[in-house]
Amino acid sequence: MTIPTLGTLSGRKLVTDLQSFGLQIGEQTGGIARKGGAGPSDHKTITIAGQTVMVPVYTSGARHSPFQASPPDQHGASTLLRDGQTLGTIHFPAAPRFYGLSTADGIPYWKIALLHGRDTLATTVHQTCIRYADRRTSCQFCAIGQSLEADRTIAYKTPAQLAEVAKAAVELDGVRDMVLTTGTPNVVDRGAAVLADSARAIRAAVDLPLQVQCEPPRDHHWFQRLRDAGADSLGMHLEAATQAVREKIMPGKATVSVDRYMDAFASAVPIFGRGQVNTYILAGLGDSAEDILALAERLIALGVYPFVVPFVPISGTPLENHAPPSADFMKSVLAPLGRMLRDANMKSTDIRAGCGRCGACSSLSAYE
Repeated sequence: MTIPTLGTLSGRKLVTDLQSFGLQIGEQTGGIARKGGAGPSDHKTITIAGQTVMVPVYTSGARHSPFQASPPDQHGASTLLRDGQTLGTIHFPAAPRFYGLSTADGIPYWKIALLHGRDTLATTVHQTCIRYADRRTSCQFCAIGQSLEADRTIAYKTPAQLAEVAKAAVELDGVRDMVLTTGTPNVVDRGAAVLADSARAIRAAVDLPLQVQCEPPRDHHWFQRLRDAGADSLGMHLEAATQAVREKIMPGKATVSVDRYMDAFASAVPIFGRGQVNTYILAGLGDSAEDILALAERLIALGVYPFVVPFVPISGTPLENHAPPSADFMKSVLAPLGRMLRDANMKSTDIRAGCGRCGACSSLSAYE
């Protein structure tokens, strides 16, 4: 039997559906996995219709997904099925070569930084947050401490360690950009200082575009300091569109209001450039599609790229049983948002580094 090849249009719909439903997959199936921690947790990386994406596989919802993947062959090819019917071929990429290396003091490189999507290196510099230990202040979806507790990472990655791993990832695996995020260590610079130190060390070791991600620091002069340290783009993540949802889902982080984020965006865009400041918005936390699109319109007018992704419930968090958004809901957001980005000539392909450039956690770029 000839297994069909998934085209671009069907691939866009499938990616949206897969990221909403998740994928039933065996533990023995290959590919790069993410469990717990920050970023796209409880996912595996797959390539579908030429697009490399992160798909939920370790969530409770994925266990009941209509999508299944067969064990991959020696080339990583796997048959994708929906309700037992063959849809086409997907691929699981092999683990990157830099994962097999360790620092001189014996720390595996994969505990310092991980490959996201096709060619983006990512790390959480501080794997701790001032809000995480107290559920009265923590973000209810956050699992930043899980990978640390499971010994899958280390609490703090030094600038020297990050530079060493970044150089190896570029030379061995062709990594094209890197994301540096952090738990919030304090309420003054909110991690900007440690990100600047990290960026400076990495850029001294290797020519690699960098995105740094933190909450808005009190002193907006940090934006120029981060740019001078070598950061090419900046992520400041609202997570939710309305203040009411933010206060419910992330009570501590919501003390930095939407209006304060908007002021910070207005300060940062002239320094990093139009489209080089991004914000992550999790669809499915309680905001309506209209709420998300209204915020996106304001962000685009400021020159900020709104990277909208479907919320994925992570095991062990207060929202582990919160339903992810439906595929129809995601399409109701992504289709008009894609048109807004096209009309503004703001494309993910123009982002120098970061989540928007990687695009693996959302099918947004396919709608641009």
